[in-house]
Amino acid sequence: MIKLVNPALVQSRTKIRRRNSTEAITGAIARPQLLILGRQDATGRLRPVGRTVPLRPDASRALAEHLTPAGPGHPWTGAKFSSAWGTRDVLDTTLVQPDLVAEISTDTSIDRGGVYRHPIRYVRLRLDTNVDDVPSFGAAAG
Repeated sequence: MIKLVNPALVQSRTKIRRRNSTEAITGAIARPQLLILGRQDATGRLRPVGRTVPLRPDASRALAEHLTPAGPGHPWTGAKFSSAWGTRDVLDTTLVQPDLVAEISTDTSIDRGGVYRHPIRYVRLRLDTNVDDVPSFGAAAG
């Protein structure tokens, strides 16, 4: 928060939010309009880091061409994801092969568990990037 002093006004404030562009691994889709994203921890385990806001229809169609259903042994098999922060409602998810990288836009708030505190914006699919190139779980957005 920055406080601006203006003699004409008693006081005025401007809120500045900073967002970063980074990458995450597509691990599941929910209501096929949003993504649940993850990053690998130090042991190679795929850990959820957040979910996107609803995808634009054109982004959803383009992404659908590349997603494949997950086979047995997906690291999130049996996991449940909440539909919103502070709710017990569960998303209806479809697990996908965690082999695609998405470029995402995030704000800088990450909780102690390594999860983004606010919804993530999907930017584009990164077909030129391998999942091993994604920052590790708990790493700051870059």
